[in-house]
Amino acid sequence: MELHTLKPAPGSFKRKKRVGRGQGSGKGGTSTRGHNGAQSRSGYKRKAGFEGGQTPLQRRLPKHGFKSPNRIEFTPLNLSVLQALVDKYHVTHIDHLFLRKNRVIGKRESYKILGGGELTTQISVSAHRCSTAALETIQSLGGSVTILPLYE
Repeated sequence: MELHTLKPAPGSFKRKKRVGRGQGSGKGGTSTRGHNGAQSRSGYKRKAGFEGGQTPLQRRLPKHGFKSPNRIEFTPLNLSVLQALVDKYHVTHIDHLFLRKNRVIGKRESYKILGGGELTTQISVSAHRCSTAALETIQSLGGSVTILPLYE
């Protein structure tokens, strides 16, 4: 097999329809566009979402919900995650630099401490937000929570 002997598979190659090349071709005159109306004219382009006069889908469906463009997403960190970090790295202070270094949060992520799980060690935590349950648990063990400013 060589490059100059290659041919397409039988039946896979179809010639382009040549319209508007005279009456003898069978595709002359109106060039398969029919007689009058917008679709027969040059430059015609149907509007996006147009369904032939039927009420378009975007108008048939009900409006639903609202997403605030100013919403601040927090990465949740349960007390069980903090306890696992304390057990693994033997630390007493957890802040955003420690969490980033150990790939618990991303570079620009804000995080919130939640009260899920158990905490058995006294630690000091720096976080962007902290739930009441988590705050009470940390303080009952003699730890402290510092609230950081949000990233802008």
